[in-house]
Amino acid sequence: MKQFVISMFTLAFLVSLGACSNDEAEPQFRITNERTEKANVQIQTSGGNTININDVLPGQTTGYQSAAEGAIVATAVIQNESVSPTASFYVWNDTRSTVFIQAGGTPTLRIDQ
Repeated sequence: MKQFVISMFTLAFLVSLGACSNDEAEPQFRITNERTEKANVQIQTSGGNTININDVLPGQTTGYQSAAEGAIVATAVIQNESVSPTASFYVWNDTRSTVFIQAGGTPTLRIDQ
């Protein structure tokens, strides 16, 4: 019985140690194009990196991309349109965001986090 109790305490200790892990995933984002024209999107991160996602087709949602935690500036250039909408937002570790290029008269960007 004593050995069983010691084994249970050891197991509980190991499980609690695993729960205290500091492994945080980088923030992720993706693009959804709700317009009728394809779009090119540029993501500028606070770490100074620029990520280009080109030829996002109408109705398409891209796969997730990773970025450094911090401020993000997204700019979309839409084919055959003179307006280049821009949106700024902040991303944290272990989060996922979607940048929507919204349909309508004037192109706009919406961020869902």
